Amino acid sequence: MTTLTGQSAEKLRRAPLKNFLLRRTLRAVTASAFDILDLGLMPYPEAWARQKEHHARVADGGRPTLLLVEHPAVLTLGRKAREGENIVVTRDSLAAQGIEVFEVERGGDVTYHGPGQLVAYAIFPVGRRVRDFLRLLEQSVVTALHTLGLPDARPNPGYAGVYVADREVNGLTRHQKICSIGVAVKRDVALHGVGLNVTANLGHFDLIVPCGLTGTQMTSVAREYELRGLGRQASVNAAKQALADAFETTFTGYDWSLPARVSVLSGAAG
Repeated sequence: MTTLTGQSAEKLRRAPLKNFLLRRTLRAVTASAFDILDLGLMPYPEAWARQKEHHARVADGGRPTLLLVEHPAVLTLGRKAREGENIVVTRDSLAAQGIEVFEVERGGDVTYHGPGQLVAYAIFPVGRRVRDFLRLLEQSVVTALHTLGLPDARPNPGYAGVYVADREVNGLTRHQKICSIGVAVKRDVALHGVGLNVTANLGHFDLIVPCGLTGTQMTSVAREYELRGLGRQASVNAAKQALADAFETTFTGYDWSLPARVSVLSGAAG
């Protein structure tokens, strides 16, 4: 298992910064207090290095940044994760499927990232407003899912993330989780963010107990379209645009300032 730290991330080769805010498949977000960068499909370690890069800039007073990205298949273990508890297959089985495992510093337990899952890393000033910030992340995803035609998308009180309506599975009521959320805050600025299942391979979630939650089934935009007979084609590009617009709306009026840092000077008073 690879543990991603600031030191190891700095040793990674950094992909050159893209010279655009949004790909041409997206409308440009204008008059925004934050930048949006679409990183496409990027290996997890490279995206982690990019997060650290932008985090340092924001912590030093630079513009907040929302990174949109998909990853090749990986499992990430948050601070609450204990290896062996919520990964239900062997390391050899994961390796045979080309799935790497990384320890990360976000909150939460184990989760999966892979193609078809839209990940949004919100490198935003937070300070001590972590709970409020998490609610805004959830609301951004809820708004995006409403735009995408899933009006029952909602937070689930007591659980981080975004859900759609519960469903009976083998006679049991199962929560249907469509988006996972986990953040870390350093120097008053957030890292990590949300993982929205759009066309993701949901079978890969069977390798874990997602976020350590029993009784929860993962779903996706594509699966909900199919089960509801909506006759729509799920698209990561459409989800990117919906999520970018939702962040713009939800974070209108947000306090982007960093808390004042007090310098403590030692020495005798004269």
